[in-house]
Amino acid sequence: MIETIKTDLRHLLKNDLNIENVVLEMPKRGDSDLAIPLFGYQKTLGKKLNEIYELFSNVLIKSDYIDRVEFIAGFLNIYIKRAPFSKRVLDKIHKEKSNFGSRNDNNETIVIDYSSPNIAKSFSVGHLRSTVIGNSLKLIYKKLGYNVVGVNHLGDWGTQFGSMIVAYKKWGNKELIQSNPIDELQRLYVRFHEEAEKDPSLSQEARDAFLKLEQNDPEYIELWTYFKNESLKEFKEMYDLLDVTFDSYNGEAFYNDKMDDVVKELEEKNLLVEDQGAMVVRISEDQPPVLIKRSDGATLYTTRDLAALFYRLKTYDFKKVIYVVGNEQKLHFDNLKKVTQLMGYDFDIEHVNFGLVLQDGKKMSTRKGKTTKLNYVLNEAVLKAKSAIEEKNPSLDDKDNVAKVIGIGAIIFNDLKNDRTLDIEFNLDNMLKFEGQTGPYLLYSIVRIFSILKQGELDFNEVDYKIYNDSNYFGIIKTLDQFPNIVQKAANESSPSVIAKYLLGLSQEFNGFYAKVKINDSNDVLRNTNLLLIESILNVLIEGLRLLGMKHLEAM
Repeated sequence: MIETIKTDLRHLLKNDLNIENVVLEMPKRGDSDLAIPLFGYQKTLGKKLNEIYELFSNVLIKSDYIDRVEFIAGFLNIYIKRAPFSKRVLDKIHKEKSNFGSRNDNNETIVIDYSSPNIAKSFSVGHLRSTVIGNSLKLIYKKLGYNVVGVNHLGDWGTQFGSMIVAYKKWGNKELIQSNPIDELQRLYVRFHEEAEKDPSLSQEARDAFLKLEQNDPEYIELWTYFKNESLKEFKEMYDLLDVTFDSYNGEAFYNDKMDDVVKELEEKNLLVEDQGAMVVRISEDQPPVLIKRSDGATLYTTRDLAALFYRLKTYDFKKVIYVVGNEQKLHFDNLKKVTQLMGYDFDIEHVNFGLVLQDGKKMSTRKGKTTKLNYVLNEAVLKAKSAIEEKNPSLDDKDNVAKVIGIGAIIFNDLKNDRTLDIEFNLDNMLKFEGQTGPYLLYSIVRIFSILKQGELDFNEVDYKIYNDSNYFGIIKTLDQFPNIVQKAANESSPSVIAKYLLGLSQEFNGFYAKVKINDSNDVLRNTNLLLIESILNVLIEGLRLLGMKHLEAM
């Protein structure tokens, strides 16, 4: 609604004064609803500030949306007619419910590449960020009307599988591996790197083993297939717990027969050159070349990602492709984009980067065995949540499901509330607190609203919109009105934290309102006016949590 008003006011100023692109700010201080800084117009109009104010105000007051304007410290402050504004916003939310903020005018396809763990290793806390950020972006873009394809580009190829095969053949115990496949394979992977530090020849053995794998050695292919199948079983358990889905699990190996076409095209366009036995693409004179093929003929990540990019273009006809991958891969994706540009393509490629998950301030490392399995952490979070529930509400029905929603939601929200580019500390106890900037705090706010609404049914015809003139109400209504813009901003910035922080602010406003106002008042009109407001808050909170990949509760 506020955006409609901005458009109307700009239209008036353009028609009457021939002034375009007027800046309309939402002040963080004071009680006005919009403000126009007038300083920039002194030179262009050749008038004093108070004269510019008179000129603008005479035009703006014509708008049906405006109650009054004031001149304060060089700003034209605008006050909206609160009752009609409130009616438009709350009626829209009441009617549209979860569809509030949705769009259906974007019909392009966006491919999002996220999660993408390496097979034969445990799904650790370190994999969480790409998974939940990518899933949230998928939900956000879908709400905005895009056709979204979620791709789990599994790390199922590369020299690391040469290392794994060597370790398996040297030290593997078949019975132990069959009883606990991923833990044992990860233990072997860690041992390989410990032994390789003492015996560098092992690294060459791993490269040789991977080359055999690329040459389709039957024994090595059988081992690799076993590693992959066992990994997918564990991964899918994690995805089910997190309620994360994908449209494709095509990993790196899927593109083995698609890379020759990429190499051929690079050769035809005279972009591929030899450098010390390897085949490379030179980006510029002051940048290292991009490796396409090693001297032994083995392919590299860039080759594979180029093949994946062209396959996705052919299969999905995407408008944009998003890679949700850590900060450390910035150079790789910069190079990927530059190589495609040299090839004559103009792909919209976005690297959505993110920081590390730290434990006790330190980076986790699979090679050194310093990781925490995600299923352990998720289960621990659920157990802690259940313990808190049994203490606070022992008679609650379905405690197991409630604990699952709280525990897993707490972990997801802790990640997504943070600026994705920063490193985050993983502290389960802090995540599970019911106060502060946490998932449980949001869930409890929703439960509180459900509890109030159960006490009395909303009669939509018994609402007096003039009551919303009161600032206790109107500030919240302006916040609710911002939800569609918040969703769009989260997409524009590829940052679910925009929604997470908005939801925290809205919850705080609701709880402040709850402390000041008797919602289920004995006066029918006042009660229903209050109920319409909190019903609107509830709808937005639930939909906001859904966009973060979280469920909500009605009781806890």
